[in-house]
Amino acid sequence: MSGGVFVFRNRRSNAIKILTYDGQGFWLCHKRWSSGRLAWWPKSASRSLKVPARELQIMLYNGNPKGANMASDWRPVA
Repeated sequence: MSGGVFVFRNRRSNAIKILTYDGQGFWLCHKRWSSGRLAWWPKSASRSLKVPARELQIMLYNGNPKGANMASDWRPVA
């Protein structure tokens, strides 16, 4: 329940898989673009990279989070 989410893309960049754990079991979500490909994916020398939740949300809508006009980081609602 650490809030960790693991996101993977396929080689053709037309689908992603999201893996997370909810305390009882794992959730696997799959999203595939019916036309086109994933427009942007973070580049890193290492095989893994930490991405903030707000950037992931923009990527899921096939946008470039580096070029988006974003508000401040998310915060928990009390």
